[in-house]
Amino acid sequence: MPEEILELHDVDAGYAGIPVLKHVSFSVRRGEVVSIIGPNGAGKSTLLKNIIRQLAPLEGTVVLAGKNLASYRPAGLARNLAVLLTQPVRPELMSCRDVVASGRYPFTGQLGMLRLEDEEFVEIALAKVHAEAFADSQFSSVSDGQRQRILLARALCQNPKVLVLDEPTSYLDIRWRLELFSLIRELAASGVTVIMAVHEIDFAEKVSDRILCVEGESCRMVSPEELSQNGVIQSLYGLEGQAFDPLLGTAELPPLRGKPEVFVISSCGGGIPVYRMLRRRQTPFAAGILYTNDVDYRVARMLASELISAVPFEPIPDEALAAAKKCIDGCAKVIAAGLTIGSCNCRMKELLEYSEGKLWQNPL
Repeated sequence: MPEEILELHDVDAGYAGIPVLKHVSFSVRRGEVVSIIGPNGAGKSTLLKNIIRQLAPLEGTVVLAGKNLASYRPAGLARNLAVLLTQPVRPELMSCRDVVASGRYPFTGQLGMLRLEDEEFVEIALAKVHAEAFADSQFSSVSDGQRQRILLARALCQNPKVLVLDEPTSYLDIRWRLELFSLIRELAASGVTVIMAVHEIDFAEKVSDRILCVEGESCRMVSPEELSQNGVIQSLYGLEGQAFDPLLGTAELPPLRGKPEVFVISSCGGGIPVYRMLRRRQTPFAAGILYTNDVDYRVARMLASELISAVPFEPIPDEALAAAKKCIDGCAKVIAAGLTIGSCNCRMKELLEYSEGKLWQNPL
């Protein structure tokens, strides 16, 4: 059984004696990734500040590696816990390598001189975030995304037992978000515990072992699988009636109501960019015939003003085909967007033939 590296016991967290969160209790194991999610102002950052000792709990205790967090000396705390916050850091006249090297200072003597092994840690950390090319540039001259990577390397340089991240994907482009996915899981596999506050639900679902939902004055821990079930996300963020798919972790513009002007025939993701294009153009549309396990179905049910579906792995029934034809009769155009036809949905050929006079070339 993995050992518990961080424990919160009945913690009240807040400011000036007024709690934002009450009676928070949970533990995190060594090598576990835990994301903290919740609406703005719910208390995610307040909770993180208690975990990193930036704030003292109003009530309760925080335990790190079996020891009360309040009893650590600064250098001892830095050897166990590293932090990357969203607050801007503006060191003057320091290169990126110097900033990363500052993560080794808790391990140096009174003179703060880096040993050979400390310099090796610096180079390893720079390599992990692929920052070698700009390591000797002034920190103040590189982009926000590059600074974020350097500050992450500084935290890694501490070789921490626990790494705390506040919005770690801020300023990162898509390539580096994907790199961060892998890096976090690599750290966890090496025994580092990662705790992070995030806004991106899909990021939390893909990377985390567990997810702490902060809502009102309370918290509850769920698995990534539980997060997408039973309306957990919708309830947490008050999304009732809004276009959000918890399984895909995607949000869409609210659907256009009214009589469809265009009918979209698609499958296997081919219709999604067309749905979004029509929505941007304020064009009500219908979609079908989609099996309910098709990714197009999950997006169409958020955007389409009318949706015709069928049971997966079964032949398309007469009533669905009739409903689709009736809808096409009322539409000015039909778009065929990447339709794949197999043995189960072979009746889609009939629908294409029925639409021939209205077929419009894919406008994308």
